[in-house]
Amino acid sequence: MRKSAQDRKAEIVTTVLDLADRIGPDRVTTGAVASAVGVTQAALFRHFPTKSEMWEAVADHVADQLTTAWEAALANHRAPLARLTALVGAQFDKIAETPAMPMLLFSRELNVENDKLRLAFRGRLVAFQALLVAEISNAQNDGALRRDLEAPDIAILITSLVQGVAIRWSLGARDFALRDEGMRIFNVQMRLLTAQEV
Repeated sequence: MRKSAQDRKAEIVTTVLDLADRIGPDRVTTGAVASAVGVTQAALFRHFPTKSEMWEAVADHVADQLTTAWEAALANHRAPLARLTALVGAQFDKIAETPAMPMLLFSRELNVENDKLRLAFRGRLVAFQALLVAEISNAQNDGALRRDLEAPDIAILITSLVQGVAIRWSLGARDFALRDEGMRIFNVQMRLLTAQEV
């Protein structure tokens, strides 16, 4: 039974992400994707006329997955500090589900050859940081976090923490649970941020 165009596109996107994780995003070729999917390159190009469009579909997929995870994390909590913690946990969960994600942010494909892809991922990082800033500000207003630090600075600190742990996990042997380790470090940081103001 032939797959619908929508199902085939979804399969191609999943395959690109799998290959990006296994061989690195810069080594993913349309030939490798077609071979992994089990179609010819001509068939692949019927779904995505250019390699750039294929990567844009990958970016859209990742962006949709992240947005859905963030919305769910925020919907399940009322207190700002709980919402902040849930956001960070959701981010680690999505990275664990899509291990290529950290490397996509630093790939040559992303940063040099494909402006739309770069902007799409940068847009997700900016959106994540904006959500963090909002919850940090709310937590500061509630007295749950120190007020002597700027919310955007705390958000940058948290974003860097997430990216650092994710890259360490992604490039390493993956011999630790990403979410567990990430949240352990995040909780240490939160203890420092909830300390008495100096």
